[in-house]
Amino acid sequence: MSFASMSKKCPGTLAVLTALLLPATAFAADAKIDSGDTAWMLTSTALVLLMTIPGLAVFYGGMVRKHNVLATVMQSFTTACLVAVIWAIVGYSLAFTNGGAYIGDLSRVLLNGMNMNAAFTLGADTSGASPMTIPESLYMMFQMTFAIITPALVAGAFCDRIKFSAMLVFMGLWSIIVYAPIAHSVWHPNGFLANLGVLDFAGGTVVHINAGIAGLVAAIFIGKRVYTEENYAPHNPAYSVVGASLLWVGWFGFNAGSAGAANGRAAMAMTVTMVAAAMAALAWMAVEWRFKGKPSVLGIITGAVAGLVAITPASGFVDVTGALIIGAVGGAFCYMSAYVVKEHFPLDDSLDCFGVHGMGGIIGAILTGVFAKASISGVASQNGWIDGHPGQLWIQLEGIFATIAWCAFATWIILIVVDRTIGLRVPEEVEREGLDVNLHGEGLYR
Repeated sequence: MSFASMSKKCPGTLAVLTALLLPATAFAADAKIDSGDTAWMLTSTALVLLMTIPGLAVFYGGMVRKHNVLATVMQSFTTACLVAVIWAIVGYSLAFTNGGAYIGDLSRVLLNGMNMNAAFTLGADTSGASPMTIPESLYMMFQMTFAIITPALVAGAFCDRIKFSAMLVFMGLWSIIVYAPIAHSVWHPNGFLANLGVLDFAGGTVVHINAGIAGLVAAIFIGKRVYTEENYAPHNPAYSVVGASLLWVGWFGFNAGSAGAANGRAAMAMTVTMVAAAMAALAWMAVEWRFKGKPSVLGIITGAVAGLVAITPASGFVDVTGALIIGAVGGAFCYMSAYVVKEHFPLDDSLDCFGVHGMGGIIGAILTGVFAKASISGVASQNGWIDGHPGQLWIQLEGIFATIAWCAFATWIILIVVDRTIGLRVPEEVEREGLDVNLHGEGLYR
């Protein structure tokens, strides 16, 4: 959620001057909490959490073997618990206090100094500070749900062959070393990608490219599954339909909530989110029908998720025409990435984390630079190529390349450290028998 997307006129010159003089994430003396905006952001926060538990857990759980269902659901649920604690202790401070161009400072460790009774200003001592109408604790909680789902997405790349202990260590380190700096760089006024002018309304770069690249690196590092391809069949696709439906509903909080207020931009973000997801689902279905001869249930729901991913960075910047094109391109290209391209590379990305989230995020970020409209965002400089600013496309590419470079490098180092200390992968016999009973002592017996 961009700091620019949260901007709203502050009532009074004194409040603006005070905000500009106070330190990181300071409170403007005259800034008042708006009850309508706060109610919407409370709802959006709950919707985004719904995306991980139960949404992503059920979506992923339905697509793995019967012997790994509980382990897969456990990964999503435990990641939510672990990252929530890390975010409250240090993650939020590293991501959303002033610090420097790449990382925040430690002024909000253990959420120290928050005032729950006043609205706050993100990056108050920097130019372009953004007055808000919600308390900082709510902004922190909304961002926590983004920090939770991002590493949870990564688990889709290796969900049925990693040690549970290794997964915990990896997720904890990754959320601090990879996620927090990228979030700061893109969404804080001090961030170097924010100052560059990268447009990412709700997480195409911070969440989806970040997760997709981490999943790709992890899948390569850990290696292929040992059991045969015919045993890859999903345990229960109906579970995945339920999970995808929960993701779709939750995504309205993800995208429309990133407006930071109950306003027209939130309504437009919700509209284009719906349109792009539907268009992508149809596009994926059409391409799959053409290549495989039959449209599948898993195909159409994965297409919808691909469309949701692709529209995420653009959702506060494009109109319905842009959304339809982004959805169509996102659905078709993500299908090609998840199935056609993967068949020609020795890669075992179990649940297509890179094919859907990485590729979808890249497509969405690029097309944001094409279709962004200042008339939607309300910021004169935020036009895309179609509306007379072709340079925005290059800016978007710079943001993509920077995110890929840091995420790939840091993820690889974390994997090396975890592998050489506690080991990443379960023994072959455990992988063949399944993780549920071997790692958690329970299973689905019917």
